[in-house]
Order: sequence, then C-alpha cells, then structure tokens
Amino acid sequence: MDMKLEKNIALRTLTTMRAGGPARFFAVAENDAEIGEAVSFAEAEGVSLFVLGEGSNILISDNGIPGLVLKLGTNKISFEDYEKGQTLLVAEGGAHWDTLVEEAVLKNLSGIENLSLIPGTAGAAPVQNIGAYGRELADTLLWVEVFDRDRKKHKRLGKKECGLSYRESIFKKKEGASLVITRIALLLHPGGEPQTSYKDVRDYFETRHISAPTLADTRRAVVDIRTRKLPDLAKVGTAGSFFKNPIVTKKQHEALNTTYPGLPGFVVAKGSIKIPLAWILDHVCGLRGYREGTVGTYESQPLAIVNYGGATAKDIRAFADKIARIVEEKTGILPEREVLLVGDWAA
Repeated sequence: MDMKLEKNIALRTLTTMRAGGPARFFAVAENDAEIGEAVSFAEAEGVSLFVLGEGSNILISDNGIPGLVLKLGTNKISFEDYEKGQTLLVAEGGAHWDTLVEEAVLKNLSGIENLSLIPGTAGAAPVQNIGAYGRELADTLLWVEVFDRDRKKHKRLGKKECGLSYRESIFKKKEGASLVITRIALLLHPGGEPQTSYKDVRDYFETRHISAPTLADTRRAVVDIRTRKLPDLAKVGTAGSFFKNPIVTKKQHEALNTTYPGLPGFVVAKGSIKIPLAWILDHVCGLRGYREGTVGTYESQPLAIVNYGGATAKDIRAFADKIARIVEEKTGILPEREVLLVGDWAA
C-alpha cells in the first residue's frame, strides 16, 4: 500500500469547531489510485469511510469516528477555454475553495466572487451547495467527477444529477453515500456584472460611493463583510451558520410578520419565502451573544455557534438543540441543522 495509514488520530484540530474524538484510522490520498486504496482498505477492515475536507461544516462526536477518515491531498486547479468565450475552472477535490475564487477573480472571471472566504475544499462545495450573498455553487457548477465506491469506478455527474438545492445535494443522501468527489468543474464568464443585490454587499458599496464595482471590488467587499461578521477561527471554534434559514409559505410569513413586525423575507420560489434565522434569533428570541459556559451564539452573527474553548461535541449539540427549541416555541418553526453530525453519537 502506497498510502500512509495512521491510527487513533485526534480530529478536533482538523475541524473548525475544535471538538470531537479521534479517528480509528486516518489517511491522506494524494491521487486517484490512493483513493481506491482507501476504499479497499475500509472494505477489508469492515469499517466506514468518511471523506474530510477542511472540517468546516461538521460536528464530530466525542466518541470520534470508528472507521477510516480520508483527506484528499489533491489540489490542482486549471482553467480551460470553453464554448462561447466562457472558461471552465477544473479543480481537484482537495483544493482550497477560496484559492479557486481568488484565482478566478484575478483572471476577471465572474460567477463565484460572492463565495469568497467560505472555508472548505472544492470537493466539499457541491455536498452543501455552498452559497452566500446572493450566489450559490449551483449557479456555476457544470459537472463533478466522483469515485463510486460500490462500483469501483470513476464517473462524471452533470449538475442536474447532483440534485442541488438550498444546502442540499445527492451527496448528503443515501443514493450518493458511496460517491467520493474527486474533481469539480465550474463554468465562469469573462468580466460580467457582479451580483450586488444582497443588502450587505449593496450597503458596502453605497457607503463607499462605488457605483460600478468590479469583480475584485466584490470579492474585497465579501471578504470584509465576512471578516467583520463571523468569528476569527484563530481565536474560537465555529462551523459558521449552524442552522439553515427556514423556508416557509407566503401565508406563514404573513402570519409571523403580524406577530413580529419587520420580519424580513426573500422570495426563493413561487409561494415560498426564505426567512433569515439570524433575525429571529436576535429580534424574536433575544439570543444574540447568548452563552452557556464555553458555548454561545456569536455576537455579530447569532446564526454561528461558537466554542470559546474546551467545549465538548455533546455540549455544542445540546446548546444547539436548546436554541432550536426556543425558536420553535416562539415561531412554530423548528430550525434544520446546516452543520452535519458525524461519527458515533451513541451515549
């Protein structure tokens, strides 16, 4: 076996939440062949296989993961000419996501600039259909290449086959559980109008009297906004937004707005309204900056749950569950986790 295998590796330092137990087995795959080796090893040992990106959207149990945790060391990025003057950005699964954004903007290619500074890897991006500030991965994704662990072969899936929706994809469901994302391809456009409809981005430019922002301006704006609103990962642990923004019917939104005047809502589909959960946590529940021991909601963005140091995964999950119950009691809406619970959660 060319792949280096380690045992009982601590995972808390490999996740942005800084919590959780060890991996029974751990390996880094530097190429497609080693991904195949990892799959074969897990099958021979009769253990599960979990592919870890940068650990930025997961909460690993204190018991850890009783299987093989695999990181992808593949990180090549390339740009290829495509149809009608467009450019295809192809990235290997282990590539750092923000590096893709940075290089695209430097080449004046539009489509992902609003996704600046989102932590994680290229391979993890389709799993959550990452999105921010008016854009999501589905806007540019053309295809993904995967290794099918069941069939022991590589194959390509088009965007439609990935089943992308708000923070969802086939890769989070049973039918996609055997697929390891090895490459993604994004369709980008030269120049193009930046997406500035999101209020925070629009306000950023208005206060600075920038009437015709460039792609570089937009990236700079998003980086600045995220840096101000979200926790510094060098100081505290967090997985970013712990819950999804709820999507309700127009009638539900009107009823809630009667009880809580000023409740924002954004049309996402015919008859459906997305509500910013951060507004509810702040203005309805009074949970901005709420803290219990070493766990709390972040002062500048209450949708982010923070580990101030020493919190266990059990502590964090219990705190999140309490927050969800409070929201449900106040609004009738039970928030859905965006963060994935991983590992052995048996008591």
